[in-house]
Amino acid sequence: MTEAAIEQENAAIAKAYKELLKVSYQTLTKDDKKLIRQAFEVAVDAHKEQRRKSGEAYIFHPIAVAKIVAQEIGLDATSIAAALLHDVVEDNPNYTLDDIESLFGETVARIVDGLTKISSLKKDMDVSLQAENFRKMLLTLNDDVRVIIIKIADRLHNMQTMDSMRPDKQIKIASETLYIYAPLAHRIGLYNIKTELEDLGLKYTQPNVYNDIFKKIKASKEEQDEYIKAFSKVIKDSLDAEGVDYEIKGRPKSIFSIHRKMMKQGVTFEEVYDKFAVRIIYASDVASEKFIAWKIYSIVTDHFTPNPIRLRDWISSPKSTGYEALHITVVGPNSNWVEVQIRSERMNEIAEKGYAAHYKYKNTDEKDDSLDLWINRLQEALENNEANAVDFVEQFKLNLYSKEIFVFSPKGDLKSLPKGATPLDFAFSIHTEVGMKTRGAKVNGKLVPLSQELESGDRVEILTSDNAKPNTNWLDYATTARARSKIKSYLNADKKEMAAEGKELLRRKLKQLKITLNEASVNEMVNHFKLKTSLDLFYRVGIGTIDNTMLKGYASSRSNALMSFIKSKIRKPEVPKDVDKDEITSKYDMLVFGKEEEHLDYTLAQCCNPIPGDKVFGFLTINDGIKVHKKNCPNALSLQSNYAYRIMQAKWIDSSQQEYTSQITLSGLDNLGLVNEVTKVISSNMHVNMKSLNFSSDDGIFNGKITVVVKNKTMLKKLMDNLKKINGIDKVTRV
Repeated sequence: MTEAAIEQENAAIAKAYKELLKVSYQTLTKDDKKLIRQAFEVAVDAHKEQRRKSGEAYIFHPIAVAKIVAQEIGLDATSIAAALLHDVVEDNPNYTLDDIESLFGETVARIVDGLTKISSLKKDMDVSLQAENFRKMLLTLNDDVRVIIIKIADRLHNMQTMDSMRPDKQIKIASETLYIYAPLAHRIGLYNIKTELEDLGLKYTQPNVYNDIFKKIKASKEEQDEYIKAFSKVIKDSLDAEGVDYEIKGRPKSIFSIHRKMMKQGVTFEEVYDKFAVRIIYASDVASEKFIAWKIYSIVTDHFTPNPIRLRDWISSPKSTGYEALHITVVGPNSNWVEVQIRSERMNEIAEKGYAAHYKYKNTDEKDDSLDLWINRLQEALENNEANAVDFVEQFKLNLYSKEIFVFSPKGDLKSLPKGATPLDFAFSIHTEVGMKTRGAKVNGKLVPLSQELESGDRVEILTSDNAKPNTNWLDYATTARARSKIKSYLNADKKEMAAEGKELLRRKLKQLKITLNEASVNEMVNHFKLKTSLDLFYRVGIGTIDNTMLKGYASSRSNALMSFIKSKIRKPEVPKDVDKDEITSKYDMLVFGKEEEHLDYTLAQCCNPIPGDKVFGFLTINDGIKVHKKNCPNALSLQSNYAYRIMQAKWIDSSQQEYTSQITLSGLDNLGLVNEVTKVISSNMHVNMKSLNFSSDDGIFNGKITVVVKNKTMLKKLMDNLKKINGIDKVTRV
């Protein structure tokens, strides 16, 4: 770099640092500024030789992370200093953790240590890298929750600056973000950051979808602003007359949430009715907050008709994330549905800043703080080291994103549980011992199965017995991570005991077959019997499901078992020498894999049923070779995040010689001759084979499901477009 360029870069670094001090949510004292300045100087020195992939000086990254921590999340000077230093120990051997502690004190050193541990987690090929690392990362919550919060800020800046990375890296990091970091930000109450992480995740995992929705939102912004003005004008005089100190804002729904609604409801962008929300934020002391919220509710519903089933009172019963607000959906101007969110300034700050604002407003006498309670519960789940890491993350995510219900204990205590929770989940939420000894349950005074789904307002009583103990069926009844981890822990202990007996029994039986029980023979048997672990093998021998006959079968095939297992992974199709290569490509090889565009054996995943024309990827399974999934498959994020080393690039090269089965659902107004028109479009006009047709009609509304055989996605799309043109049909979607 030239001297002028270096001078220009130094000026930009100084400007970024000054901006950091300006935007801090907390009021910074002289000592705070001194601490941050010292951290900045150490970070500049430690990263002076480093540059990011984009070519800019590395120091801009820790400054940007510190700015997110200061402005978006609102943490204190200690956290800002730790954010500036978060990569120092990892990236520069000249600085140790002891150096950080002597310069900045024990708290900053502890946070930096936690962040360094997360960054240095090593890849383990035998288990899911991301899931296992996520569990280890959550263990740092025990030291200081700020470790996780700064890590989320670090991930947000990495997502914001990912354009210079390779596409495969972008997909991997974006998948991890959607799979782990966005749900975690949601749980800590960082809603703005969660929204941005989700949108950026979609931008890199499904760029076409993201760009399409982004353009449509941009095009409708002017219309949206006019609508919010019209809405505000109607209620403004009434709010002013009541002396309410308020502000009305419009908030567009995120691209990610609009896409999720489109997918879930099977509608187009134009058909999503609540693409934005109106937010009324009012000034109030804590004592009057609830009264003013309901006063505003009354004014809004005086002017606009509310939807009674869309009222959400999170002021009387705040979400477990700490979120408080009153949400209503009303029929606004032009008869459009509008979601109205009513919040005090305090509630709004907590919704936007999460942890920091929560503690700013926290009453020192307050018991059972939601974040502290959550961390304690999380620690209990983490104690169960036996649990499969991927299962743990899936359950964790499930509990984070699910909607909440509120149920009562027999004494009238209110409990928050995820939607879909059962009496068994309720039992474990009271105490592990209560859960373990559950014999039955009463809901609203009546005996119910342990699998019954609870609803808000239910009064739940758990019946216990000293003789009761968990069984495998309980895993079908429990939905919360806490309950499932405790049940699995108990069942695993029971399984281990039986497996120990099975191992000794297996040793004796193999000796009779002149086979030594060692690591090699155990691995062969795990593969031969299509099991996952040696524990499964020993357990099955112990309970007798693997018997003498089966072991003799293994003994006779063991010489070539390993070879056939390897061959089943990747096998190229045999190519006759006298056949033209182009002919083979067009007739036999529908998909190619990897950069070399190899022709490999594969099966189509049943979870998403890809057909030619879909964007796809290959996934190398343990027992079933390569499975091909659609890029927007429900399991894609989990696979790409947890098993990136097993993902294979894949693309369709020809589809003219093979046919694929696909399902279409239709709905609309029933009329005479509708079925005849549908079959005519499918069979006559489109030359598509129809395998099955199922129609039902109820009070003038029909629903239908058709299974068709098509050659590619283009043909399927054309068929669906033609079906939509039939009079009376409202929706046509591919299953």
